Amino acid sequence: MCGIVGIAGTRDVAPVILDALKRLEYRGYDSAGIATLVGGQISRRRSPGKLGKLGEVLGGNPLSGHTGIGHTRWATHGAPTETNAHPHASAKVAIVHNGIIENFRELREMLVAKGHVFASETDSEVAVHLVTDYLDRGMSPKDAAIAATRQLTGAYSLAMIFSEHENLLIGARKGAPLAVGYGETEGYLGSDAFALAPFTNRVAYLEDGDVVVVEGPHISIFDAEGRPANREVKTTSASAAIVDKAGKRHFMAKEIAEQPEVIGHTLSHYIDAVGPNVALHEPGLAHALATAPRLLISACGTSYYAGLVGKYWFEKFARLSVEVDVASELRYRDPVYPEGGAALFISQSGETADTLAAQRHARDHGQTTLAMVNVVESSIAREADIVVPTFAGPEIGVASTKAFTCQLAALAALAIAAGRARGVLSAEDEKRLCAALLETPRHIVEMLKQESRIEELGQEIAKARDVLYLGRGSSFPIAMEGALKLKEISYVHAEGYAAGEMKHGPIALIDENVPIIVIAPHDAVYEKTISNMQESMARGGKVLLISDAEGIAKAGDKLWHAIEVPPADPLIAPILYSIPVQLLAYHAAIAKGTDVDQPRNLAKSVTVE
Repeated sequence: MCGIVGIAGTRDVAPVILDALKRLEYRGYDSAGIATLVGGQISRRRSPGKLGKLGEVLGGNPLSGHTGIGHTRWATHGAPTETNAHPHASAKVAIVHNGIIENFRELREMLVAKGHVFASETDSEVAVHLVTDYLDRGMSPKDAAIAATRQLTGAYSLAMIFSEHENLLIGARKGAPLAVGYGETEGYLGSDAFALAPFTNRVAYLEDGDVVVVEGPHISIFDAEGRPANREVKTTSASAAIVDKAGKRHFMAKEIAEQPEVIGHTLSHYIDAVGPNVALHEPGLAHALATAPRLLISACGTSYYAGLVGKYWFEKFARLSVEVDVASELRYRDPVYPEGGAALFISQSGETADTLAAQRHARDHGQTTLAMVNVVESSIAREADIVVPTFAGPEIGVASTKAFTCQLAALAALAIAAGRARGVLSAEDEKRLCAALLETPRHIVEMLKQESRIEELGQEIAKARDVLYLGRGSSFPIAMEGALKLKEISYVHAEGYAAGEMKHGPIALIDENVPIIVIAPHDAVYEKTISNMQESMARGGKVLLISDAEGIAKAGDKLWHAIEVPPADPLIAPILYSIPVQLLAYHAAIAKGTDVDQPRNLAKSVTVE
């Protein structure tokens, strides 16, 4: 969930590492630190809070040294204090760690019995003492690192520096990602290519069990058996420019505004506008969609809700049976995988630990694995049989907006392709649906023009303690996504429900203090949704209806408020209706004064279970 940067360099690296860590702030973190070698000895600067605090520490007490490691920590074991912040160190080694070491208690007890004294509450510190223990036995840094990591269970990426060993970094990976950067005079370690982009575009990705020895520009990788390993060095597309807010107050605002453009980029990859028809470029993708007896979709958080919308589309347009599972649950319930089945895993970062584990589980059970990711160099993409890219560009705000709608755009195109390949849709059906999809960016532009009005409503929503979101059909997952957005960034309690489920319990919550946000395009289930809305209004509920002009007109005059969405084909309604719920959450959060881009306790890339 956090960021790692390591440099074996030719200059004072602390300021450079600090700048590189700023590129990883979007991941979410609550403390940070840097360690370098100064005169051959390890020196550290750490601080709870944001990188600005660490910058102040370095300003008052600068850190020299040409070899160093830096880290932004998202707390798992132990509070976000300076003592628990990384790097952790002994006199001989300093280590930064992403992931969770599951057997840290047993290791800690064993090390304490040997006389090791622990300074923190973290699981990560055991790695320091394990490596130190092997160094004390006369092992080299490489051998000590290999021996120590072989004792760790769980998920980890580690970067280490060693006293009296200038220009040496050692890294190790199991589960959590770690990239190696190749420079002309320096070598690098990083959480991902984005972290390393200012230094190099030549990157290799470690595989599970790998250990890497970086001695300046000279890099050696060893596999889980300790044998020399060749990992492909790729030229990455990650930009070296730090993404800015383009004049917006927050990254989230910029990313909401970018949706017409990036959805257009995604659609242009999957749709030939001349037809218009779906044109799949990924080898094996069309065959998988045409022949699979069932499609499993699995993801976490917002990506899971995208998968739920995809289920409606695949079943409606392709008559393809779809099962959608939360990735953190999938492999624990002993699922039944059909012979020849396909499994689609959705992740913005491509590093989501639960989703990666679920993908491996499906692969091990003979499923063709598809990865829908926004980062094609990511672990989930590299391990999939087929990569299904989205083109949202870097998404810095922790609460996903443009990545979500790009996932929806790609899923809609895949559902159309599956329908055509399976003989459900005619050529004319495909042309009509593709034409509707291509209209999406234009409709979103129109929707964004209402932001000032939605800002006023967001200020009203911010006053509530509880909010309910209702929807039917493909609007049901959008109701859940709207509730999630509000929870994530404004900290207002919200729940999304299938509208028909209101009378089975949640209606007991309704009173004049509970806003009810109803997502109801004028579609085949509109009348049913409005009936459920009326049940809530009859009990004093304040209803904010999100619908098109016809839907609002038919709803009557007792609405609290309404947001009008441009009329459009029902296919693209889930994408269009995502925009007002994003804006509502954003402006409610501003009214509450919360940290919109980096909400408390959350991380952008969730690399632990």
